[in-house]
Amino acid sequence: MPPSDGSDLTDDEPDFIEALIVDLGPEAVGQRLDKALALAAPDLSRARIQALMAEGRVTYADEVMTDGSSRAREGLYLIAVPEPLPAEPQPEDIPLTVLFEDEHLIVIDKPAGMTVHPAPGHQTGTLVNALLFHCGDSLSGIGGVLRPGIVHRLDKDTSGVMVAAKSDAAHQGLSALFATHDLERQYIALTRGQPRPASGRVENRIGRSNSDRKKMAVLKTSGRLAITDYRTATTFGPQDRPLASRVVCRLHTGRTHQIRVHMASIGAPVLGDPIYGSGPPAPSVRQAIQTTGLDRQALHAAVLGFVHPITGATLRFETPLPADMSDLEQQLAEL
Repeated sequence: MPPSDGSDLTDDEPDFIEALIVDLGPEAVGQRLDKALALAAPDLSRARIQALMAEGRVTYADEVMTDGSSRAREGLYLIAVPEPLPAEPQPEDIPLTVLFEDEHLIVIDKPAGMTVHPAPGHQTGTLVNALLFHCGDSLSGIGGVLRPGIVHRLDKDTSGVMVAAKSDAAHQGLSALFATHDLERQYIALTRGQPRPASGRVENRIGRSNSDRKKMAVLKTSGRLAITDYRTATTFGPQDRPLASRVVCRLHTGRTHQIRVHMASIGAPVLGDPIYGSGPPAPSVRQAIQTTGLDRQALHAAVLGFVHPITGATLRFETPLPADMSDLEQQLAEL
């Protein structure tokens, strides 16, 4: 899977077309769970069962079962089988805001609401579909059939600058930059309250939540290292107790939901975030959100800078806040 700029796997969660109920009898007790389920559900291979368990799609009495080697128990297991993907994404004439393009790569300003690549439940209308139409056969194939040219991602409902590869050489070079974090990534977040302290670094480990497999969480031992530098640029409301803030975040790693998890972990969740909001903002902030019609997390990938992997040119792209976030910021400024 390509590196993720806080990309939103939750937004890519599939619409289930089948909730398969498997009833394991006493004869299955003590067997490996993945083997027992595969025997009881012949339409699913053991490898498929293992993959579904790893994704948190197998439950027993509301307990998520992720370990295929655990021992089967008697009773009902629920297997959420996702909708199958089409064999290959198709080009779609979807407008793109192109910031830069040459024979090797393309840089775009992704709008909020656009999923980066096809996934169950989001099989059309993605950035990949748009790129296939815009770039034709020139997209790099290293990312695979479903992710041609994709070297990193943004959440579906996060707007901002993205780069995609048009040649395999560029894909390899860009992937190396993301792997070593040798590029500039700056995000603007509108947050509830103010981070404490106002500026600093969040450094911890992020992985799948043990209690909710659809969410990411800060973990003590497992997960992957995640580092975000942040700076409060502006506060809104009373100076002694700000109701909201504009926060500049710089990524040193690119974990799933990284900024959203990190801001929530320091008491300043991103406004409008349906997953990590952790409580409503002040009434006046809620009113501002309703007035502007913001229906997503207020997070924008404002800056992407890197050395062109083929030409060696230094490239830096910066985009302003989209209308919904800009309107919200104006409303907050009047608090």
